[in-house]
This record gives sequence, structure tokens and C-alpha cells, in this order.
Amino acid sequence: MLQQDGPTIRPLGGLVHHYTDVLKKYAVFSGRARRQEFWMFVLCNLVVEAVIVSLDLWLGTKGIIEGAYTVAILLPCIGLTVRRLHDTGKSGWWYLLVLLPVIGWIWLLVLMAEEGQSAPNVHGPSPKAVYA
Repeated sequence: MLQQDGPTIRPLGGLVHHYTDVLKKYAVFSGRARRQEFWMFVLCNLVVEAVIVSLDLWLGTKGIIEGAYTVAILLPCIGLTVRRLHDTGKSGWWYLLVLLPVIGWIWLLVLMAEEGQSAPNVHGPSPKAVYA
């Protein structure tokens, strides 16, 4: 077996890595998620969504493929958002802000952009310290 020396090269700067990590934690609602993990997943998910919507339009399936993808990705998205809230020191129940029209989404967006707590909190150690 061939061994490599030096840093591991990840495709697209780790974008796919962040996406697959979230999918591997399909229904994990405990622990913490870094801001970088959250936003890289959001970016990758937008690219995947754009490809799927284009595929839907090209095949003429009227959103069936996109709807199936949305249902499949729903639980990992909720889990990631809850872990991100934990990183900011908030309970996962803050996710229910999405039920408030407009202002709830804006408030949740602001919470997702906040820097996480650098010290360990009740949800675990800082993910920055773990990966640093």
C-alpha cells in the first residue's frame, strides 16, 4: 500500500467532505457543528438542488425528483441546524423559530451566522478545538 506524506488534498476544498459528513450524521441531534460545516453544507446543498431542479426540468418530471430529494435531506438539515444552535449555546428547540413567518427565518439566519462558543458547553466540547 502506498503512503502519502503531507496534507490530504480534498476535492473542492473540502466542500464535498462537509456535505457527506452531514449525511453520515443523518439523524444526530446531539453535539455541536461549526459555522464552517453549516455554511459549506448549505452551499453544497444549493448546488445539488440546482442540478436536481435542472434535471427535473430537462426530464419533465414536474418536481418529483426535487421533492424526493427535499424529503430525503430534511432530517440531516434539521440535525445540522440543531447542532449549530448547540454550538452557539442555544437549545435545539430554537429551531421552532422557522414557524414564525419571515421574522423567524431571519432570526434563525442570524443565529446560524453567530460565532460558536469557544469553551465547552452543555452540548459538548468546541468543534473548533476538536478539529484544530
